[in-house]
Amino acid sequence: MDASHLQVLPLSGHTGAEITGVDLAVPLDAAARAAIVGALHRWKVVFFRGQHLGHAEQIAFARQFGELTYAHPYDAAPPDGFPEIYTVSTDNFVGQYGVEAEAARALRRRYSYTTNWHTDVTPAVNPPAASILRADVVPAYGGDTTFTNLVAAYESLSEPVRAFVGGLRAEHRYGAGLARNGEAHPGEEVIGRNRLVAHHPVVRVHPETGERALFVNPGFTSRIVDVHPAESRRILEMLFDQVTRAALTVRFRWEPGSVAFWDNRATAHLAAQDLDELDVPRVLHRVTLVGEVPVGVDGRESVLIEGEPFRSIPSVGVDVELDRA
Repeated sequence: MDASHLQVLPLSGHTGAEITGVDLAVPLDAAARAAIVGALHRWKVVFFRGQHLGHAEQIAFARQFGELTYAHPYDAAPPDGFPEIYTVSTDNFVGQYGVEAEAARALRRRYSYTTNWHTDVTPAVNPPAASILRADVVPAYGGDTTFTNLVAAYESLSEPVRAFVGGLRAEHRYGAGLARNGEAHPGEEVIGRNRLVAHHPVVRVHPETGERALFVNPGFTSRIVDVHPAESRRILEMLFDQVTRAALTVRFRWEPGSVAFWDNRATAHLAAQDLDELDVPRVLHRVTLVGEVPVGVDGRESVLIEGEPFRSIPSVGVDVELDRA
């Protein structure tokens, strides 16, 4: 597929663009890949409509941009023959964490591991570089996903605050957002068998663009390290308010065949919040690209506290056969 008909259509002032004139089911030439990467760097998340992809085609498209991870650190049963695919659905959530089926309705909004703003798998020491999510079954209305631009969030801070947060480190762990509200993660037993905890710079330097981004998110960031707990709460409150400012966001309306491709190093996103009211099926499929260890403005890398890096094989504690037939 060449880039002759490819167009990039921005959707908001800071975040998101729709790309038209490209068929993701066929191999891209170098110019088309470069155009998509360029749009991704500029807008942080790009969207495609009317794509006809199965698991194999989604995986083949993603591999043109990097190595793929295993489906998810806590998913022991990805689709047969496709260990790279993480299915975002109520049924998968129930199976993934062993939630009782009768509780599924109450957990309708939790189509993945958090209902808070989050960046994918930041409890790992090397969070995914990018995520690609494909819509399969979506409601006629509702079920939207909202994205924010973490580079714009950093750049819109005042210079003294940028200097202050550039020297901070933060702990990321599963269930942090729920714990902040006094709730337990429904999958705590599964998570506890292979706990992932990492200390990341609050400001990370993008390895390709050199941009600086606020690398905190309400879903997984539990505390600022080496400060008093009261100070940590106040700092995180300020930073969470900053990264979720409406002016920095774009909201995407899913349709069957829609694809979202986001830079996981420079975005956070908010999953659908209205599905418990709608009580309708919603099934999407995600793949993620293997990421590097984040580096802060001081040149220091993130530190692994618990668990293993998130690679292209299952994490320790997930018993699954990698059958690529």
